[in-house]
Amino acid sequence: MSKYEPLWKYLKENNKEDYKLSYEEIRNILGFDIDHSFLTYKKESNEYGYEVGKISMKEKTIIFNKI
Repeated sequence: MSKYEPLWKYLKENNKEDYKLSYEEIRNILGFDIDHSFLTYKKESNEYGYEVGKISMKEKTIIFNKI
């Protein structure tokens, strides 16, 4: 089980076309801050029907798009 699985399940269960989540919202879902390892694990989101779009360090947001 991936440490990011709660985030992937959140995306799948809410079933929106796309999401723009702040780092704070993601922390609330996961219970911890995302770190550099997110770049390695982001491919897992495909298994839940989403792909990671733009990661904005400036805005501190991540866009997820439904596949």
